Amino acid sequence: MYSLAYKYSNAHDDSIWACDWGEIHTTKPTERYDDDKGDESDDEHQDLATDCIVTGSIDETVKIWNYDKATDLTHNKTLSEHSLGIISVALNSDSSIIASSALDATLVLWKTSNGEKIKTFSIGPVELWTIAFSPDDNYIISGSHSGKINLFGVETGKQEQTFDTRGKFTLSIAYSPDGKYIACGALDGIINVFDVISGKLTHTLEGHAMPIRSLCFSSDSKFLLTGADDGQMKIYAVHHAEVLATVSGHGSWVLSVDFSPDCKSFVSGSADNTVKVWDVANRSCLNTLKEHKDKVWCVKYNSTGDKMVSVSEDASINIYSSP
Repeated sequence: MYSLAYKYSNAHDDSIWACDWGEIHTTKPTERYDDDKGDESDDEHQDLATDCIVTGSIDETVKIWNYDKATDLTHNKTLSEHSLGIISVALNSDSSIIASSALDATLVLWKTSNGEKIKTFSIGPVELWTIAFSPDDNYIISGSHSGKINLFGVETGKQEQTFDTRGKFTLSIAYSPDGKYIACGALDGIINVFDVISGKLTHTLEGHAMPIRSLCFSSDSKFLLTGADDGQMKIYAVHHAEVLATVSGHGSWVLSVDFSPDCKSFVSGSADNTVKVWDVANRSCLNTLKEHKDKVWCVKYNSTGDKMVSVSEDASINIYSSP
């Protein structure tokens, strides 16, 4: 069971639509006394991990936050480059780079350590929507109004590949952890799954009657979790292209979903202002958290699954913890 561990009210000047949670690892010499030399030696190093949360808001800013039990959530940096509201943010695998996309149709890469802008991608008008890094961090994928999925090289800053859904506006997108598949959810409720190497459409998944706001793969890349405006969440078997479960319980649109690292549970955020935690095996609701006063736009687990973050139309950031 999760409970509210910390709330940061008025974290932005407007609604918060996007967030991501990562870890920044640094090494520190481990001081020990060397009997042979008669002094201290630092041959050994200690790995230190700092929780890093990134948020994107309609106030046109991206913010970097540090979180630990001692100091709770502390604001680190504010990144200002976009001229319209932030739609999506993503951290790469080691949290060294932040990607952000906005309503101004720009995609920007930033260094997490100092907030320095790395590059801005040149993209056509109103083409950009949600974004995600590839597992190897070499690419960024983006959904678009035209329904096409664009793949950009992180180093080159250029569009390297396009996956054509021949469908409606792509609202949500995800890269499988094994790097083999890209899944996207559209305005018409259709989910398309592409094979990355061949660039071909492998599966078209149906079942939702309304726009797919969020989707994500399980850590083993076998399952796909979706959330939609019909208030339902579905779990699909990726390889067999079949619906394994349909889960409902929210009173409005499901705006965000995320699998726990062990895939035993998942979390959802909704326009009914609640965050819910679900048991995958039993398809049952374990937790309903009513800490927000408005739509919950994004929810994420941390790397160990013992904590979650949610962001909302009410401009607050909530951290939840399990015993």
